Amino acid sequence: MHLKIDPEVRRALQGKRPVVALESTIIAHGMPYPENLATARSLESQVRAAGAVPATIAVIGGVICVGLSDKELEWLAGAKNVLKLSRNDLPYAIATQKIGATTVAATMIAAHLAGIRVFATGGIGGVHRGAETTFDISADLEELARTPVAVVCAGAKAILDLPKTLEYLETRGVPVIGYGADEFPAFWSRQSGLKAPLRLDTPAEIARFLEVKWSLNLSGGAVICNPVPAGDEIPFPEMRTFIDSAVDEAERYGIKGKAVTPYILARIVELTGGRSLRTNMALAQNNARLAAEIASHFVTIAP
Repeated sequence: MHLKIDPEVRRALQGKRPVVALESTIIAHGMPYPENLATARSLESQVRAAGAVPATIAVIGGVICVGLSDKELEWLAGAKNVLKLSRNDLPYAIATQKIGATTVAATMIAAHLAGIRVFATGGIGGVHRGAETTFDISADLEELARTPVAVVCAGAKAILDLPKTLEYLETRGVPVIGYGADEFPAFWSRQSGLKAPLRLDTPAEIARFLEVKWSLNLSGGAVICNPVPAGDEIPFPEMRTFIDSAVDEAERYGIKGKAVTPYILARIVELTGGRSLRTNMALAQNNARLAAEIASHFVTIAP
């Protein structure tokens, strides 16, 4: 097995203590240095403060590392030429001993291999604008349909086609739960104008839902939508202007595939004068706290 589990994470799993998986794309591709390192450390701190053990996941030297040391976090935050890994190229990074940061899909795979059931991220990928002609749909959605890991997020990234993303998740049988909210959040914004398919109001209720889902042998994970705190959000009508401008630029410059999302996110940081980056950090921390609370309840009821 090409898997290395950090000793602290392994002890927690063996002792049935709560563990929360964290992705590494936010470190290598989601934010500039040193904000990326500060965010990575703060996410781990939020998980610990809520009573769980963090497990940041990345591929280093051809090995899936579940749980990184602070030294490894710092190294990854400044590393160059880090691959952005999903299901399709995870084996490539391992076989060729590359450095890779895990997306939602790859983090779910690694978390499942390690026995971790709850994962916190910023926002999931989804159906891209114009997918009816480009077929550009994030592998995150298919992973959610097949891998039994709950993903706590602030909805899907608002640069996507959110109605089609919700429709795809429904078709693939993926539960989408609004945490204390009736509306599907739009990453930087608490509201999107779209109804959340399901609503639960406490971490204990969400943990119970997950236990029931998996005890019924229903495949796949679940999307737990945690709206960004009100004091940190950028209202959706305001964000739409920045998003439309960044998306138009990406199309004009012919940016495609995996390069699209990092380009648009970086451009939005510039257009908002760094405000979107601060919101991104706040929502990621908020998700880490909720994920730790859900994991803490889940370990008390899981068989």
